[in-house]
Amino acid sequence: MKKPVHTNAAPAAIGPYSQAIRAGDFLFISGQLGLDPATKKIVEGGVLFEAERALMNIGAILEAAGGTFAHVVKTTVLLQSMDDFSRLNEVYARFFSGEFPARAAYQVARLPLGALVEIEAIAYLGA
Repeated sequence: MKKPVHTNAAPAAIGPYSQAIRAGDFLFISGQLGLDPATKKIVEGGVLFEAERALMNIGAILEAAGGTFAHVVKTTVLLQSMDDFSRLNEVYARFFSGEFPARAAYQVARLPLGALVEIEAIAYLGA
């Protein structure tokens, strides 16, 4: 009962995984980097620009599955440095409003492609 979700409006997976999997009414979106889907490169400008692009990628995947940011119930944020936490929040708040999803944030030793941030999301697409 699981179905892969894919859109060309977000970067293709860089490994053996799906952009997202829909399982029943839930959508599990794989971690998104600040990758520009056109260039397949991390956007320049630092964590603010990477976080914005990662969230735009999540938005494209949500749209491909028939959802919006209002459907997101949980996110996980991986940061290269917790010093970027408050800057991340500035960008994050532009994509989510009202009842914010649950969230966890972690500092990690290293992210793919030298990224500064990676964000994954779970959305509920049911009634």
